[in-house]
Amino acid sequence: MTEWSVTEPVKLAPADPVTRLRIRVVGGAVNVVGTDESTARVEITEIEGPPLIVTQEGSTLTVTYEDLHWKGILGWIDGRAQRRRRAVVSVAVPAGAEVEVGAVSADTVVSGLRGRAEVRGVTGSTTLVGLSGPVRAETVSGAVEAQSVTGALRVGSVTGDVTVIEGSGSAVRAETVSGDMVLDLDPAPAGAPPADIRLTSVSGEVAVRLPHPADARVEASTTSGAVSNAFEDLRVGGEWGTKSITGTLGAGSGTLKATTVSGSIALLRRPEPAEAPESGSATGPSGPSPDSGPSPDSGTDAGSGTTGATGPSTGPADPSAPASGKVL
Repeated sequence: MTEWSVTEPVKLAPADPVTRLRIRVVGGAVNVVGTDESTARVEITEIEGPPLIVTQEGSTLTVTYEDLHWKGILGWIDGRAQRRRRAVVSVAVPAGAEVEVGAVSADTVVSGLRGRAEVRGVTGSTTLVGLSGPVRAETVSGAVEAQSVTGALRVGSVTGDVTVIEGSGSAVRAETVSGDMVLDLDPAPAGAPPADIRLTSVSGEVAVRLPHPADARVEASTTSGAVSNAFEDLRVGGEWGTKSITGTLGAGSGTLKATTVSGSIALLRRPEPAEAPESGSATGPSGPSPDSGPSPDSGTDAGSGTTGATGPSTGPADPSAPASGKVL
């Protein structure tokens, strides 16, 4: 086993191949990126407080404090335990490696991996980009954003918001207590299994924008929130209490289930792809058709029977507008 005790900024290049990376830090930031190399590179640019212990045992590389353990990471909410600690850690790791990151009050970015990735955070944000292996993220109050994640994605949050951009994974599970959820879904790649999307919240709002053409069995319900639906093939039901959106889009190969107690639910539609201009035409491609998404007056509130119901505040003002940042 090789071990380094780090008390100041340093660059490390462990010589042996790495198939598993474990990082646990308090304060600061963590950045993990997948590469085509078989070994890892570690750079610690800032460090305050007790030393970070970097070890390589076999093919497992670990960066952590002696008193910070994986199973207790979510219990580090007490500010006194976090005092006078900060570390900024960047690791380049083989793309096929398994990665585990535990971050207390630290922002985490994980990108470019094919292997399994798991992130546990307390208050820092978690950003997941371009991951094709199975992904799991848990947080107390930090936001979770996943972009271009094609592997199975599972997210659990208490108050942190969950945002999925350009999602095309076959399975998405997201649970929050009061955090809002916004999903912008891409069509599944050719040959991929049907999408299975399951979302659950207590008071958080839920907004899902489906690709064109959509292909799913839909079951969405809220006990006391509002609903907004952009699809003519779906039924909006319920006049008192629980409201629901149900039905089948396309062949119904995939599954979309969304449930919230007091939050609102909005099902949005991406615009149809613009058609290429005819040969010799002086005009460019046509824009989205007027019915590509719900206009401000096209939603239906099952509780009042009137048009104009709005979806979650995190949803787009114009569902046919492209995604930008955390807002569809």
